[in-house]
Amino acid sequence: MTAFDDDPPVRSIVEVPGCSPVAGVVRWDPGISLWNGGMLGVVLVGAPLTISWSAVAIFVVLTGATLLAGHSVGMHRRLIHRSFDCPRWLEFALVYAGVLVGLAGPIGMIRTHDLRDWAQRQPDCHPYLAHRESMLKDAWWQLHCRLVLDHPPGFDPGATGESRAYRWLERTWRWHQLPLALVLFAIGGWAWVVWGVCLRVSMCVTGHWFVGHLAHRRGPQSWLVRDAGVQAHDVPWAAIPTMGEAWHNNHHAFPGSARIGIHPGQSDWGYMFILLLARLGLAWDIRTPAGMVGRRRKLDPVFP
Repeated sequence: MTAFDDDPPVRSIVEVPGCSPVAGVVRWDPGISLWNGGMLGVVLVGAPLTISWSAVAIFVVLTGATLLAGHSVGMHRRLIHRSFDCPRWLEFALVYAGVLVGLAGPIGMIRTHDLRDWAQRQPDCHPYLAHRESMLKDAWWQLHCRLVLDHPPGFDPGATGESRAYRWLERTWRWHQLPLALVLFAIGGWAWVVWGVCLRVSMCVTGHWFVGHLAHRRGPQSWLVRDAGVQAHDVPWAAIPTMGEAWHNNHHAFPGSARIGIHPGQSDWGYMFILLLARLGLAWDIRTPAGMVGRRRKLDPVFP
C-alpha cells in the first residue's frame, strides 16, 4: 500500500496572513437561487400531474445511482478526500455521475466542501459555515445564498483545477441535465423528465442541506475533535439514503477514510461500492480508520 498522510490538512485551502472564517456577509445568489427554486417549482406543479409507477421507479433508480456512485464515492470520497485510488477514466466517470446530482461542478464542490471543513476545524467560524442558525434561515442561506468572507483563505484545487475535463465540467455542470432529460423524454415522456431530473435534483439538493444541518446540530457522537469549534453528529435514519454519508461524526473524526460507517451495524453503501470496485481491480490503497494512528491522537472518545 502506498504511504499516505493519515491526518492531512484540508487539501485545497491555502491559509494566508489574516484569513479568518468568522467575519463575512451572506448574500443572495441569483444563479443558485434560480436553479434550486426553479427545480422545486417544476416539481410542485408537475410531479402531481405526471405521477406513475414508472416515473417513481426512474426517480428511485437515478437518485440512488447518482448519489452512490457520483456524490458519495466519486465527488466526496475520491475527488475531495482521495480516500482511495482508481484509474483516471473511472474517477472521471464517477465525478460525472456526481455532477448529475445537481449540487455543483467538481471544482465548486471542492471549494464549498473544503472551505466549510477548514472553517469548522478553527476555534470559531461564521454561522453559515457551522449551520448555526434556525432551520428556516439556514435553508434560505444554504439553498439561495452564498457567504462572502471579509478575509478569506486562498484556494488551490491542485490537479483538479489543472484538468481541462474538470474545468469544462465546472463551466457546464448545469447543462448536463439536458442530455439526460432528452433520453428520459424519448423513453418515458414528460413524466420521466419531471421525476428523473427535476424531482431528483430538488430532493438531492434539499436533502444534502437538511442532513448537513442536522449533522451539525444534534444526534449521537462517538468522537470529539480537539480544538475544533464545530463538532459533528451522526444522523442514523439517513444512513441508507445518503449511502453512509450520514455517519458525519465518524467523518469528522476520520475525514480521509473511505469507510464512514465504521461501527457495527452502521450501513455504508458507499464503502461497499468501493470494496466492489476493489474486487474488480478498479480501486486500491483504500484508507480506513484502522491505519490512522496520527488522526486518533486528535480525538477524544465520547462515552455513554
